[in-house]
Amino acid sequence: MPRWIEDTDPLPPGRSALGADSEAPGLVAVGGTLTTARLEEAYRKGIFPWFSQGQPVLWWSTNPRMVLPVAEFRVSHSLRKTLRRFAGRAGCEIRVDHACEAVIRACAQAPREGQDGTWIVPAMIEAYAQWHREGRVHSFETWIDGELVGGLYGVAIGRMFFGESMFARRSDASKIALAALVAWCRAHDVPLIDCQQETLHLASMGARPVSRAVFEAHLEQVLQAADRTDWTYDPSLWDELLRAGHGGGSEPRDDP
Repeated sequence: MPRWIEDTDPLPPGRSALGADSEAPGLVAVGGTLTTARLEEAYRKGIFPWFSQGQPVLWWSTNPRMVLPVAEFRVSHSLRKTLRRFAGRAGCEIRVDHACEAVIRACAQAPREGQDGTWIVPAMIEAYAQWHREGRVHSFETWIDGELVGGLYGVAIGRMFFGESMFARRSDASKIALAALVAWCRAHDVPLIDCQQETLHLASMGARPVSRAVFEAHLEQVLQAADRTDWTYDPSLWDELLRAGHGGGSEPRDDP
């Protein structure tokens, strides 16, 4: 059984999570309040909250963990055409942190691959909006003619970006935001984006699973770095991404 925690209890380590043969593989703990201090503790341990309305807070450390090495991001032919068209058209722009809470709320309303309803419940919206105001949560937003049409948000600590959710109100708008995040991460020496759970959509763009041990070892390397203070998007970053296409990086990777 997972451990029940109170607000004064530390989170157990990820390795204590329920195994693959349990009814809730990856579940580390149950309970506590969803504060930004608790979230900071959790993400530094590779743990994240995921629960439905009416449930207590459920804390997870999935094994394996889905990650996107930014050097391996796959820019398909169709996406490359979309990005070039977006980058070259007046009125199309990427904004960072311009409407972060609106992005979180839009993600809460967006359908999720393989899921009914949403895990971005009101308590999650409130906690991550507050964490954004404290400088830890950031959004990459796709704007066309002054309208927010897609985007994503996530958590940044040191040289790590933990992706949370995406939404799109126009075709490929979330992919454009993800491509912008990848380009920003490449430019700022952030080698990996955490995707938490495996989806076919993310796998098609270069994400892959790694073991919990490999993921936690990576966190030990990157979380000690100074936090980024420059959260702007330079349109010139499109040039590097479109030139690079599908890179061949290898951090981190499980042994074959």
